Formats: sequence, structure tokens, C-alpha cells
Amino acid sequence: METIEADKGPQGPGLKGWRNLPRRSRGLSLRTLIILRWLAITGQSATIAVATLGFHFDLPLLACLTVIAASVAMNLQATRRLKRPDPPVADGGLTAAHLGFDILQLTLLLGLTGGLQNPFCLLLVAPVTVAAASLPARQAIVLGLMVLLATVGLFFWALPLPWQAGTELNLPALYRFGIGLALVTGVVFTAAYAWRVAADAEKLELALATTQDVLQREQRLAALGGLAAAAAHELGTPLATIQIVAKELKRAFPADAAAAEDAALILEQAERCRLILKRLSQRPEDGDALYDDVDLKALLEEVAAPHKGFDLDFRIVVRVADGSPPPRIKRMPEVIHGLSTLVENAADFATREVRLTAAVDAGWIEIEIADDGPGFSPDILPRLGEPYVTSRPQGKARRALAAQIAAAAMPKGARKPRRGRAAPEPEPTTEDLIAPSQGGMGLGFFIARTLLERSGGRVSVGTGAGPKGKPRGARVAIRWSRQALEPMRAGGPDAEVSQGGGETLTAPGSVTT
Repeated sequence: METIEADKGPQGPGLKGWRNLPRRSRGLSLRTLIILRWLAITGQSATIAVATLGFHFDLPLLACLTVIAASVAMNLQATRRLKRPDPPVADGGLTAAHLGFDILQLTLLLGLTGGLQNPFCLLLVAPVTVAAASLPARQAIVLGLMVLLATVGLFFWALPLPWQAGTELNLPALYRFGIGLALVTGVVFTAAYAWRVAADAEKLELALATTQDVLQREQRLAALGGLAAAAAHELGTPLATIQIVAKELKRAFPADAAAAEDAALILEQAERCRLILKRLSQRPEDGDALYDDVDLKALLEEVAAPHKGFDLDFRIVVRVADGSPPPRIKRMPEVIHGLSTLVENAADFATREVRLTAAVDAGWIEIEIADDGPGFSPDILPRLGEPYVTSRPQGKARRALAAQIAAAAMPKGARKPRRGRAAPEPEPTTEDLIAPSQGGMGLGFFIARTLLERSGGRVSVGTGAGPKGKPRGARVAIRWSRQALEPMRAGGPDAEVSQGGGETLTAPGSVTT
């Protein structure tokens, strides 16, 4: 079960966080690069046609068309490569090579038409922006340096800017320097912005994929009951046949014969199998009307049960506005896993107590999970809706587990002093048995929130209501409409409810009322 600070991610052991992971960028597909270059060729050709035919500018037409023809030839060659039986897949090196060619082609075209005086020099920003959004940092930086060198070259070398016949436009060197500086600044800031947006999108994509994996695992676990019942049904007939044949064999031999004893053993084991299959067929299965909903109090007990026993008191309260019995709600994997993750996190932070409070009124069901720990830190609280947000390295449950593993691995009697030997070292404390934390990716709260909101709930976080000057703890509240949680029955959502009532208080070792 994931918490806000996962020790190990799916990518490998010892993961320190997403910032230490290499970018998974794979570049652009060859088809996308071809389409982008055709668009550039069309724009360049149209611009030259308008400048020559419309404004009658004196352009070096042959040289410009040669540069554009080189880009056309590059695209035709890429198109032939794409039509092969084994076309190349999206690759960072291939994308960088094509973008580098586009930078060189555009630089030559600008050099023939005025250099930095040409307002279309702004187009040099485009290849670097695409590289920052789709390529690893090293390749994107190389393309950025190419644009920087191209800007310097266009400042010192370029043909005059084409203008109307009989008129020559010469801009001051300081103005051209300003244009070049603005171009470099635009490349840097635009590329940095594209890089940041791509990195955030990549984080979100990975987090959503992890959430989907968690949900699929929960659904598979929920489906195991159905598979067990189906297996029990299919095995029932051959098991009955075995019992009949075993009874016939037992009757066919004297009671003291070895074959009769074997037949009795077969009957005994067949009866044992029958009882096992009966229990399997009685387990909850997905889609069974008897098990597809659960009492609200029982649901809270279920999500809290795995986390009891770590020197914490769990206080479970169910309040119904009109005093009626608590409603039954649909047993959804999203709700169970989301609540379990939040309860586990509260147990890790809590000092003595974790409170689960459910409030039910005519239209809403709200579940609040609170602890008496230090609460959310101010720098974490505004970003709790984002993935990869973590606040501390190791929790109480993890410490207890480390201590149990270390104690189980210790040989029995290993610390008993032998005659003639020195006394053993002092017994290590729980803190001594804890291995250093591996850090975490901080996906637990994001996954829990995503699953709960997928079920129709609205999640809000804040601090508890403790006294000032003392830790007030953390509070997470989830609010659903009753239609989103309660099963639809013939007599309405409240036609079948549990026989419990009012308020339920539960703590380890206490009596449930």
C-alpha cells in the first residue's frame, strides 16, 4: 500500500525521487517531423513568392530556392524511409538530427534575406522549443548552442535586407545587436518554459499510470472471490463423483481390509475438499448482490484494521443526522484503497490517536480522517494535490516492520552469555534496528485523492482542532453525495440498512458500542 513517501518506486531500488530519474523522452515520430517540415517549406515558399511577386523585392531567388529545395529533398528522403516495411520509431537522436538540419536551413535562408534585420529570424526559436519539449537535456542544449552560433553568424554575415527598388534599408549595428540579444533571450526562456511544462506533464503521466496500476490491482483482488466461487462450482461435480465411487469401494471390501481403509481416507479427504469449496463459494465476489455493499461502520473498521497495533488508538465514529442506522454503501476498490492509504499515512504521523469520523445527513456522506501528529507542513499543504510531494522519510509502520524483521532474523539464544565469555551487548532499541530510509516519490496522497475523486468524492485537507501551542494534527475530509455511494435498491437507497445504530466508538482493546 502506497503512502505519501514510497520507499521504492517501480523503476528500481533506492529511488531518491523523480528529480533523479533520467528523462524518458523518446523524441518525435518521423511522420510528425515530416509534417512540420512541409509546413515550414510551404511558409517559406509563400513568403518568397509574396516578397518577389507582390512587393517586387530584389531577392537572390536562385539561392533561396536552392535552400528550400534542399529541405524538400530531405523531406522526400524521410518519406521514403517512412514507407519502408520497418519504419524507424520515435528516437531522440533522429529528432535532434532533423531539428539540427532545420536550424541550418533556416539560418542559410535568413542569411540570404537580411540576417537579423529579417523579422522572420524569430522562427529560430521554434526548433529549440520543440527540442526542449521532446528531447533529453543534452540534445536540447546542443540545439540551443546551434541557434546561439547561428545568431552570432547572422550578426556578422548576412546579405542586405531586400527592400523596394531604388531604396536600401540599413539598420544600425546596435539595433541588430538588440535583435540578436532578444532572439537569444527568447530561445532561453521559451525553451526553459517548454522544458518545465514537458517535465510536469511527464510527472503527471507517470503518476496517473501508477494510479491506474493500483486501481487494476485492487480490481483484480476484488475479482478473486468470483474466481474462487466459479472454481468451487466447477469442482463440485467431479468431487461428488469421487465421493460416490469411494463409498462403493468401501462397501465392496470388508471393514478390516486395506482397500476399505483407503476408501475411507478418500471419503474423508473428499469431505474436507467439499468444506473448503463451500467456504470459497461463500466469499464475496464482484457483482454478487449479497456482497457488493457494506455497512459504513464496517468499511471504516476494514480500512483501519491493518494499521492497528502500533501503539495507537483508533477512534471510529459514525453519526447519522436523523438517528437512523448507518447506511450501507457500495464496496468500491477506489474508496477502499484511497481510505486505506490516508489512514496509513495518518497512522505514520500520529502520536497516540487516529480518528475516523463519518457524518451522514439527508444528501451527503462525509468521512474525516484526523491524527494528533505534527500536521501538514506549511510548504507541503498547498501542493498536496500534486504528485511527487513528500514530507518525511520514514513512518511508524515502516519502523515497526523493520524492527520485526530484525528480531525475526536474530537466532534464538544468540544473546545469551556463555560460561567464560563476556556479557552480550545491550539489546538494540527499535530505532537502532531501523535501516536508513530510501526516500520516496510521494505518490500515495496523489493516488488516494485521484481514486476518491474518481468515485465522486471531494477531498479537502487542513489542520485539526487541537489546542493552540500544541500539534493540531492533520485532517483529510472526503465528501460524497449519498447517490454516489449507496447502492440502488428496489425500495430506495435506504431500504436495506444495518442494524447497528447511532455512534460507534472503537479503540484497540475497547468495547464497540
